[in-house]
Amino acid sequence: MSRRPARLPLRARAAVALARLVGGLARSAGRHGAVIGGRVATMLDRRVLARLAAGRTVVLVTGTNGKTTTTSMIARVLGGAGRELATNHLGANMPDGITTALLDTFSAVDAGPSPVAVMEVDESYLGEVAAATDPRVIVLLNFSRDQLDRVGEVRTVARRVGDAVEAQPGARVVAFADDVLCAGAGLRAAAPLWVSSPTRWTGDAGVCPHCDGAVTHTGTRWACSSCGLARPDGDWTLVEDDGGVATVHGPDGDATSLDLQLPGHANRLNAVFALAVGAELGVTPAVAAARLRGLEQVGGRYRTVTRPGGTTRLLLAKNPAGWAQVLDLLDEGPPRPVVVAVNSREADGRDVSWLWDVPFERLERHPLVAAGERAADVSVRLAYAGVGHRMADDAVAATRDTVGEVDLVGNYTAFHDAARALT
Repeated sequence: MSRRPARLPLRARAAVALARLVGGLARSAGRHGAVIGGRVATMLDRRVLARLAAGRTVVLVTGTNGKTTTTSMIARVLGGAGRELATNHLGANMPDGITTALLDTFSAVDAGPSPVAVMEVDESYLGEVAAATDPRVIVLLNFSRDQLDRVGEVRTVARRVGDAVEAQPGARVVAFADDVLCAGAGLRAAAPLWVSSPTRWTGDAGVCPHCDGAVTHTGTRWACSSCGLARPDGDWTLVEDDGGVATVHGPDGDATSLDLQLPGHANRLNAVFALAVGAELGVTPAVAAARLRGLEQVGGRYRTVTRPGGTTRLLLAKNPAGWAQVLDLLDEGPPRPVVVAVNSREADGRDVSWLWDVPFERLERHPLVAAGERAADVSVRLAYAGVGHRMADDAVAATRDTVGEVDLVGNYTAFHDAARALT
């Protein structure tokens, strides 16, 4: 599955040694150290990312939503049977974080890396990271509006990803056929492999990525009314029946049952990508599905915390498309209280206008609490949705004040603040 690694030159070995020392000191000081090591190593050797990736079988996962979960699933599929594997499980998905994850599994003495690396990559950095790591597989999950003040308009992001894909003709690209922008980027690959399942979100799928013509949706299909670009047929297809049974149909016609502990359609779709990548790298779908069965949480996502008087389930939603997935999940069970926590720090994006694109009207059955640093903005949006709610200064305290089962849905920093507080 991997090539024999080249021995690091002296300068790179010194960079790795110092970076690991600095990262260890950061963790000792109570910081998670997911970025600092890579930053130090890159300052000492600008080509250190490429040197650390050399000889590895690299899988890169990008997209707006689901990167961390899908990366963890692929790592679990490929890392079975005790195989050592490098992955940025803490979600640090820019070049410094990816470099840190690689050097953490690299010996500066014998230059022996783990043979497989599965890395999630921020969409804006896919081109840079792919050029340095020579990936065997690139996974394109979906593209939707997110942090417009940082990354810009989503069609621009998708075009940049398409450029990165086209620049890696040797990589196998696994892309989501039902997302119009994702399919546009995937079609620039030499031989894309398509994952398919009817998407719950079409809010960013109105314009053709090739000719800017209008895209029409008919049933489970989409097509451009101008140039004729249409949804590719799926090689790997997720089929879900009314009873909640999920089956994956692969390119060879075989069907594999999914029995996940992670809830919701979005996670079942993420698992299809994991099965597809596993098959590309020698893991059968049946074995891959079995390895995913025991996965209960990813970086605190979907974790249920027991507290006096009840439980709190932690969910992440940071943009309208992500909220569409969470709303589907909340609809799967009886209504229970929901705390909506939104911040607007640098990691979240300062702009919270996306709240107006979330159909919060669907939460009318749930007792609601607006919380987080932008609780007032959330409250205004809920008021216009006609949904009763109350406000709270502290999202975690709001869950503790509620008897029984509660869902806390936070955007990026609100989610991680809650996860730390409930640990």
